Amino acid sequence: MDTNIPVAAFSGLIDLAAEKVGGQALFASDEFFAEKENLLKSGRGIFVVDKYTENGKWMDGWESRRKRVSGYDWCIIKLGIAGFIKGVDIDTNFFLGNHPPYASIEACYSETEILLEQIEKLEWTEILTKSPLNAGSQNLFAVNENNKPWTHLRLNIYPDGGVARLKVYGNIFKDWEKDKTTEMIDLAALVNGARVILANDMFFGSKDNLIGPGRSKNMGDGWETKRKRILPGSDWAIVKLAVAGQIKKILVDTNHFKGNYPDMCSIEGCHRDDLDDDQLTDTSIEWTEILPKTKLEAHKEHFFENEIKSDNTFTHVRLNIFPDGGISRLRLFGFAK
Repeated sequence: MDTNIPVAAFSGLIDLAAEKVGGQALFASDEFFAEKENLLKSGRGIFVVDKYTENGKWMDGWESRRKRVSGYDWCIIKLGIAGFIKGVDIDTNFFLGNHPPYASIEACYSETEILLEQIEKLEWTEILTKSPLNAGSQNLFAVNENNKPWTHLRLNIYPDGGVARLKVYGNIFKDWEKDKTTEMIDLAALVNGARVILANDMFFGSKDNLIGPGRSKNMGDGWETKRKRILPGSDWAIVKLAVAGQIKKILVDTNHFKGNYPDMCSIEGCHRDDLDDDQLTDTSIEWTEILPKTKLEAHKEHFFENEIKSDNTFTHVRLNIFPDGGISRLRLFGFAK
């Protein structure tokens, strides 16, 4: 098991446990100093000098009390999206004299709700053996390869202490045969398995925000490029759809982008399931116009149906913005094929 891993090794993977995709900290053996829910929040956690609660120092993470008996503490986490786990980050940011010396992780798959009294009866599979943790650090681990999807995790810390954040990197699992539907779905939704695989610029906001759940919370929760000083010009992002499909309705949302929304946008598509992600910029690829170059407005949901120019089946789409700016969400509603 590799423990000397750069953060970049997990680029392109989804944090399956993130609060913003529906991840939940269900139960914990102890959360005396800091709540389990903090584990799944965004960022790495912060430190506020001289901030205390009635139980002690306020900490931005999950922290159990000092154990005076044998044993260890644990937290049960429901992934926001079921998936194949490739790696984890057990981040002890700002936990310096109170971090756990070791941690391990177990996983299980359950399509039904897990109750507290069921925890010890479930079939848990160890995906990270008991491993040393460094204080105040991102502790990155590749997990045991098993090619199985998981829905729940059990984070064990030995014997006690605090963890700021837990990131669970992997790929989304979606059984399209089992979940086959004749209803229209969002082919570009992260929760359905879509990915933003490439973008030419994301100086102010990550490309991955484009297909996140819900409307954006603020300007930082969208995709935003830097200002162009040589005009005309354009920026772009390429989305791999959750499943090949026909696009019938489009939503381009500029929520929170008021003085920095793109003047116009267009959308193109292709059907190329034979290419790796980094080959999608090849100039030989023929992109079909789906939405022609269209005017946008600030801080608004733009819906398009009659404007759609193609009923082809696509595997990828390219969102073009002119000349630059921010888009909070892209929704591509259609039928899986």
